[in-house]
Amino acid sequence: MNELLIDYLNEHCDAESSLLRRIDRETHLMETMPHMLSGHHQGRVLAFLSKLIQPKNILEIGTFTGYATLCLAEGLAPNGTLHSIDINEERYDRVSSYIKEAGLKDRIQLHIGDAQHIIPELTEWFDLVFIDADKKNNQHYYELVLNKIPSGGVILIDNVLWKGKVLEEAPDKQTKQVLQLNEYITKDERVEKVILPIRDGIWMIRKK
Repeated sequence: MNELLIDYLNEHCDAESSLLRRIDRETHLMETMPHMLSGHHQGRVLAFLSKLIQPKNILEIGTFTGYATLCLAEGLAPNGTLHSIDINEERYDRVSSYIKEAGLKDRIQLHIGDAQHIIPELTEWFDLVFIDADKKNNQHYYELVLNKIPSGGVILIDNVLWKGKVLEEAPDKQTKQVLQLNEYITKDERVEKVILPIRDGIWMIRKK
C-alpha cells in the first residue's frame, strides 16, 4: 500500500496508546521482520471489531511482539480471557512485560509451542479467533478453531491478499498456499465470509 495512504489512514483513526507506540518502535528496532506487526491502522480495526463482538474468550494464533494481542484484548467482556500462542520462546519475557504494563497479566495467557498441539488441549469456547501465523498451516488452524467457536463466532485470518501476489499469473509456493486457503474458505458453506482489503487483507468469517 502507498506510504502516503498508510499515513492518511493512521491520521484518520483513533490514536495508539503510548504502550502500543513503544511496542511498534521496539519491534522495528529489535526484530528482523518488523513488517509482521499489525501496526496502527490494522490494530485499531482489530480493537474495533473486538469491541463490537465483546468476546468472552479470544484465541490468537501468532503472538509475535504482542501488538495485536493488546488491541484484541480491548474488546474482552468483563472477566474475559485471551489465549495467545506462538512458537518463539525468545520473545516471551518481552511480550509478558508489555502485558503486565497494560494491566492484563491476569487476562492474557501466553502459550509457547506448536499451535497444532496446543489448540486441541484448550477447553474454552472462543467467540473471536485471530490467525496470524505460518501460512502453510493456516487451513489446519482454521479447521481446529472452527470446532472451538459457537454459532455466531468470528474468525479473522491475516495476510490473505499476500501483498497482491494472489493476482499473479505464476504464483510462488507461499502464494499458492494462500490461494488454496482462500478457495477453501470461499467454498465452505459452514460459514459466512468476506475479505476486508485492510493492509495485507483479512478474512472475516462468521460461523453459521
